[in-house]
Amino acid sequence: MLNTIVSDFSLPCTGDSVFSLSACKAKTLVLFFYPKDNTPGCTTEAGNFRDLHDQFIKAGAQVYGISRDSIKSHENFKAKLGFQFELLSDSDEKVCNQFGVMKMKNMYGKQVRGIERSTFVLDASRKLIHEWRGVKVPGHVQEVLEIVKAL
Repeated sequence: MLNTIVSDFSLPCTGDSVFSLSACKAKTLVLFFYPKDNTPGCTTEAGNFRDLHDQFIKAGAQVYGISRDSIKSHENFKAKLGFQFELLSDSDEKVCNQFGVMKMKNMYGKQVRGIERSTFVLDASRKLIHEWRGVKVPGHVQEVLEIVKAL
């Protein structure tokens, strides 16, 4: 998938709107897929994007978080943690499948299907130029920022 143009998609978005890839005017786009609102790893990761958000904007990048949670859940998560970026709801897993982030995972000894924490960077032509899969949260957002600044 790397170095290919990402097919257009639209998803419900916080702020009572719909995000459409083709309508997004950002020079660089950072999409981070995360398993679930209000869970420890996801809260830490999204909080790191929040804390470095101004630097992403300065580098010409817009950040969006994507999970299968509802817009209502996303709005609560966003308000509680003061995110400046929008969260997209992919409840039917269409975009999760497009990016290949749905995986079987072990949760307390049980096999469950869920989102593998992953981040993707797209350029202005919407070509996928960088990807991280199976992300470990510590240091990840800083690493994404360094890549975006180097573009």
